Amino acid sequence: MPVYKPLPTIQLLSNITQFDTRIFLWCVNSRYQITLAKTARLVSRTGDGYLQIALPALLAVTAGDTGQSLLLCVLLAFSIQLPIYWILKNSFQRRRPPDAIPCFDSVITAHDKFSFPSGHTAAATLLAALVYLHFGAAAAPLMIWAGFVGASRVLLGVHFPTDILAGAVLGLTVASLSVSLIG
Repeated sequence: MPVYKPLPTIQLLSNITQFDTRIFLWCVNSRYQITLAKTARLVSRTGDGYLQIALPALLAVTAGDTGQSLLLCVLLAFSIQLPIYWILKNSFQRRRPPDAIPCFDSVITAHDKFSFPSGHTAAATLLAALVYLHFGAAAAPLMIWAGFVGASRVLLGVHFPTDILAGAVLGLTVASLSVSLIG
């Protein structure tokens, strides 16, 4: 019977990075890239943070106790999520695609140096999850929007797919934690 040896950590990370890069290049090398990039730029801008402030504030005023509870959860969640995001980003120091892939240029220039995790995706997913946890299925459009925000960051060439996955996991985890803390 063959004995299986686990891959050394370095080899495993190398394999994940290679797979991630192949998926990334497949995404950005579409024949529709120019059209996708225009749309992705617009979608990405919606994830810049304004909606994460405006929507909870609007719902706090218009949706009674549930809206006010949402606003409290959003404030708590972002006070937890942002430091974790910053620590992860500066600990992993994963280079963005233009810095990691020779002869690749992104459509936009990112605001910071590192890519893991995606802050846009984390924030969009966090908001969508909190609205879902407070308002149920009415949050479906926000969940779709959060997915599009994450995809837009890959299509714009500033994140690898695993950056998006990590951002979504961070957003979902902190949303769940904040709801459990506020009750």
